Amino acid sequence: MKKVFEEGSIKITIDHEKCTGVGDCVTACPVDIFAKENNKAVARHLNDCIECCACVNACPNGAIEHSSC
Repeated sequence: MKKVFEEGSIKITIDHEKCTGVGDCVTACPVDIFAKENNKAVARHLNDCIECCACVNACPNGAIEHSSC
């Protein structure tokens, strides 16, 4: 199941079937928009996103898609 998080021009899709809750996106994001809920990644406060793509690069399972990356 894919969860879509969207604010303004930023759209992040997290595939919860691929997400294992490792949390690498949480630690990689320099502006702390990621968190874990029920052992899955979620994105919040997307307006703070600096579009660095660290989350996409950090995910070992390729579960994150970002509109800027």
